[in-house]
Amino acid sequence: MDAVSVLDEPLKKTLGAPTAKVMGEQLDLHTVGDLLHHYPRRYAERGELTRLGELPLDEHVTVVAEVEKATMLGAGRGKRLEVVITDGSGRLTLVFFGRGAFQPQKQLLPGSRGLFAGKVTVFNRKRQLSHPEFKVLDAQSGAETAEEWANKIIPIYPACARLASWQLDQAVEVVLDTLEAGGWEGVVDPVPAALRESRGLTTLPEALRKVHRPRSRADIEFARARLKWDEAFVLQVALARRRLADSQAPAVARRPADEGILADFDTRLPFTLTAGQQRVSGEILTDLATEHPMHRLLQGEVGSGKTLVALRAMLAVVDSGGQAALLAPTEVLAQQHQRSLTEMMGDLAEGGLLGGSAHGTKVTLLTGSMGAAARRRALLEIATGEAGIVIGTHALIEDKVLFHDLGLVVVDEQHRFGVEQRDALRAKSRKHTPHLLVMTATPIPRTVAMTVFGDLETSVLDELPAGRSPIASHVVPAADKPHFLARTWDRVREEVAAGHQVYVVCPRIGDEEPEAARKSQETPSAEDLADKRPPLAVVDIAEQLSAGPLSGLRVAVLHGRMQPDAKDEVMRRFTAGEVDVLVATTVIEVGVNVPNATVMVVMDADRFGVSQLHQLRGRVGRGSAPGLCLLVTEMPEGSPARTRLDAVASTLDGFELSRIDLEQRREGDVLGQAQSGTRSSLRMLTVIDDEEVIEAAREEATTLVTQDPDLTSYPELHSALQTLLNPEREEYLDKG
Repeated sequence: MDAVSVLDEPLKKTLGAPTAKVMGEQLDLHTVGDLLHHYPRRYAERGELTRLGELPLDEHVTVVAEVEKATMLGAGRGKRLEVVITDGSGRLTLVFFGRGAFQPQKQLLPGSRGLFAGKVTVFNRKRQLSHPEFKVLDAQSGAETAEEWANKIIPIYPACARLASWQLDQAVEVVLDTLEAGGWEGVVDPVPAALRESRGLTTLPEALRKVHRPRSRADIEFARARLKWDEAFVLQVALARRRLADSQAPAVARRPADEGILADFDTRLPFTLTAGQQRVSGEILTDLATEHPMHRLLQGEVGSGKTLVALRAMLAVVDSGGQAALLAPTEVLAQQHQRSLTEMMGDLAEGGLLGGSAHGTKVTLLTGSMGAAARRRALLEIATGEAGIVIGTHALIEDKVLFHDLGLVVVDEQHRFGVEQRDALRAKSRKHTPHLLVMTATPIPRTVAMTVFGDLETSVLDELPAGRSPIASHVVPAADKPHFLARTWDRVREEVAAGHQVYVVCPRIGDEEPEAARKSQETPSAEDLADKRPPLAVVDIAEQLSAGPLSGLRVAVLHGRMQPDAKDEVMRRFTAGEVDVLVATTVIEVGVNVPNATVMVVMDADRFGVSQLHQLRGRVGRGSAPGLCLLVTEMPEGSPARTRLDAVASTLDGFELSRIDLEQRREGDVLGQAQSGTRSSLRMLTVIDDEEVIEAAREEATTLVTQDPDLTSYPELHSALQTLLNPEREEYLDKG
């Protein structure tokens, strides 16, 4: 039986319907609990002025500042009041027009201080707020002394155009006063009393009181410590219950035969597995041998041998009579996987064919662009079980694809797939849930979050096989130092002269319709408002390089809009060394393996994400010669985009890069499908800063759930869990 909490009461009961309606529509706040968990974004002291020089453009802000001067300009209907406010580090102009200027003129006198809220815009190269909401801070309010007034902490709330921060503050005051009058009766605390006591945590009412009405900075930290625990603990209980359910779900144990295809494959390997590959393979094979579904993330640096480890897992499943499916994000990668796996397996990939091994199986490819006859043949091999290993793109998920006995799903570069796609493929097992192995070289923020929260069992390949070469990375500031770009093309010619090959990657294909190109020019990247030109294009750059700095070299083009046969032919020629420079889109981001390619030049590198840049860099340095990655950008030094590129150039560590990505984008909704932080169910907790809290909460949650899986003795916790796990999130967690 769930505990009923006064925090679940609708806001309209306390604040009235009009205010509650605005809060619901604008800020998704519907209950008393929603409002009280809408924490202040920051705190200001009346004696402390906010830095105006750092205000972001086109965002709704709240500032504390002092009026420097107020001037009435114009006459009649054109009359306007301009008020200049300052914080000592910068100035901001407030503009009030027409009749709306009279009231501010009386209140905003030079020397007065106030709270000002509005959207930051630019007019005549000056930042301004047009018709901002404002509240004058009166030093003589109540019985406060001047010192008390100056030191009083002001909560600044995440606001919106129709609700300023101080209006939210007033609403919170009303709600808190109502709860105080009732002695907080009916407030359900999800953290058990014994746990609160052992961890030195305050009660929920005290935490909410202090986070909204702090008397000191210590109050804020005290409240935040408790509220972080709420989020971490309730979420960890949800994940612990999922892990427990997974451990009890039925699955077919997949054990390799003593003298089967896996043993045969291992004896033929021309090299010894690294210690990391042996360790990770052992973890995966142990999971596969259990009678509940494996759910494991394989994190490995680019070139660390993840594919080999995954192949050994697939062969173990084939040994047990089952099938394994490898889901790849692009046709180029799917074809590359089929080639590389077939090469590694030799005659073990020729099951049923003359000359094939007795232990052999078939490696079947299924993509959307296959001809009708080849597609029918592939579907038949999959349905009969003749294909022990199936490699494909999204085409594997289609309804017509039936497996004989799907035992393992391997997802390569998981950040290119949604949970629904993985789930659709796993659902093709007719009897039991197949095991799942997810591979990635650079986890996206949500994956890092889930890893830190402990929902996935994680294996890490943290060493490169013998023979792999280091990769040097440099940022090329094309706008600041154009001679650096010229040197880039000289360097490319030097590598080609030495017998090596080069990739040049661009963010756009370049054969769009004129209207599409025009729109691209009119709507610049959100990440870089200063750069109005469209992204550099493969077709254009290839033409410019062939006619200019790389004339005489064999330059080819590769992008996703080409016909599959044409793409395959270009890759075949590049692999064979018949092409010196391949100018491509991110179609070569993952899986492409050409050991003779030593240089990766990324044009407009600031337009790519951290994960993409790391993946692209991993296409070079795959042979005995050292690799070089050049990130070309026009972004100025100190800009966020340039800082991101500098970070990528400074490390080859995928985990470190994922942390950089996470710091910039936040964790997304850990239990939902949003990939950005804007819809995060985490309001107080941050994965990067609070790993210790998360780890401690995980231990406590695991112990509690092991002892009481149904939370029978913890109705308050069960109630909080129901609030966290709305139907959409619960379904997502079930699938994940």
